[in-house]
Amino acid sequence: MSFCPETRDVFDYLAEAAFTDLKQGEELNLNLSAEDQTYVRFNNSKVRQATDVTQRNLAVTMQCCGRKIEFSFDLTGQKDWDLAALRSLMERARWEALVLPEDPYMIPMQNNGKSDCHHAGELPSDEDVIECIATLTAGTNLTGLFASGPQIRAVRNSVGQDHWFSTETLILDYSLFTINASGENKAVKGLYADKVWDQERFLTSIDVSRNQLSLLKYPTRPIPPGEYRVYLAPPAVAEIIDMFSWGAVSYNAWKKGDSALRKLIEGEACFSEKFSLKENFKLGLTPQFNSLGELPSVEIPIIEKGLLKNLLVSSRSAKEYGLTSNAADPGGWFGEHLRSAEVAAGDLAEADALKSLDTGLYVGNLHYLNWSDVQNARITGMTRYACFWVENGEPVAPIRDLRFDESLYRIFGTELESLTRETHIIPATDTYHRRALGGRKIPGSLLRAFRFKL
Repeated sequence: MSFCPETRDVFDYLAEAAFTDLKQGEELNLNLSAEDQTYVRFNNSKVRQATDVTQRNLAVTMQCCGRKIEFSFDLTGQKDWDLAALRSLMERARWEALVLPEDPYMIPMQNNGKSDCHHAGELPSDEDVIECIATLTAGTNLTGLFASGPQIRAVRNSVGQDHWFSTETLILDYSLFTINASGENKAVKGLYADKVWDQERFLTSIDVSRNQLSLLKYPTRPIPPGEYRVYLAPPAVAEIIDMFSWGAVSYNAWKKGDSALRKLIEGEACFSEKFSLKENFKLGLTPQFNSLGELPSVEIPIIEKGLLKNLLVSSRSAKEYGLTSNAADPGGWFGEHLRSAEVAAGDLAEADALKSLDTGLYVGNLHYLNWSDVQNARITGMTRYACFWVENGEPVAPIRDLRFDESLYRIFGTELESLTRETHIIPATDTYHRRALGGRKIPGSLLRAFRFKL
């Protein structure tokens, strides 16, 4: 039996047995995260580390007497052993419930129906793809991480809901390195992601990276702090969009004074009419259901033509503030957050982006982003990888990394000149604990002015 059917068999067995064990007044939610992955690290286009990771983690929420107890453990795949561990933890939860205070915002578990979604892929053999990557990138000093295999998310609870999501994908998150004429280390970053291995498409990605790498070999152009016209490539825009999930579009964060978009929410500011943002589960990057098994709408508009349309509201926030939930996931580092974000495309042809920029900065990537002034939606961060000084629509020199400090109201508001017609799906590449799901669909962005401080 292959990984997905075998995992489902174990999960269903544990769920049925545990639900039968429940006593009167007890509710149980089981949340499964599982993967069967090949992970390969490359350095200088050679394999430096290769491993297979098969893991299944079960997060359990038990509710009784107005109290909620949460715990998690890794499954062995041996049904009897895993059931014994689950029963032991359930008994421990009963004892903990006796001493915990009541939770005034605890939500009774609901039956949010059933769903079954599988995105099948045609993944290559590990040996073939590793040889292909090593051969086709020889001499490029490629460094990166390849990951391939099925991923699973599933949620069942004791009142009847049953959701299953599985997908088969691969990613190669890589960088190419060089030392330029100024003696500085430079790099260009690339990402290949798909449900199949398409050698021609991979070669196209590598060729684009090689072309940028050749430009990075020129002497570095020092750029003094100041305001410049800037073209932000989709990966750079994606980093900024990720900041919206740091409490910015969370109803709970706003009520607690922690939302960076307070001025937008309260009508004191707006974005450009060219800027629209939504949650779009049609992209298939993550399950539609959240960690509680709740089903949000397939699309949730967040910002439409510069104006706020919706904040993300979890069922817990809905109870606390007397609202209607839109099934936002309450988990994550910052609570209610975007899981599958999409920024609407504009009317600028991507091929004309540098021509439209004329003179200014091409920014391929950003990193180390953080809030510098939450109340005014100001963020700070650094340029990274392939960033160039552009003159008359042509890149002429790489730049030294610059620190920026800008407001979202300028980036997606007053200084937004245009967005590209083409958009790019940029999947999550995090591998903390396990491969992440989710991602975003993003255009490039041309700005009239962007502030660099250092």
